[in-house]
Amino acid sequence: MRPDAEDRRSATEDRLRAALAARAALVTHRELRPEAPPQGRSWGVRRVRRVAFAALGVAAAVVAVCLLVLLPGSPADPAPTPPAHAPGISEPPPSAPTSPVSPSSADPRVTRP
Repeated sequence: MRPDAEDRRSATEDRLRAALAARAALVTHRELRPEAPPQGRSWGVRRVRRVAFAALGVAAAVVAVCLLVLLPGSPADPAPTPPAHAPGISEPPPSAPTSPVSPSSADPRVTRP
């Protein structure tokens, strides 16, 4: 069986060489001359994808920052501070005005002795 396999291999090689030689005979020096160089930069698919992914990444980062800052109860939201006290005053102002009137004189039902 060994000689038969070598015969097939050599027959395939002979056909392949003949096909390549026929194809090479079709190519002339006119087809092999250099073309004019390309003008400008062309945007390839990879470059467009990189730019698109970079834009999506920037947009996602902006949305994440906005959500962290604008949501209530976020870590950037400080606790409310109490109002400031006036300097030099140690006690708070009275809530109701006090007068030197005694309770018996303010009540008309109370009779005076």
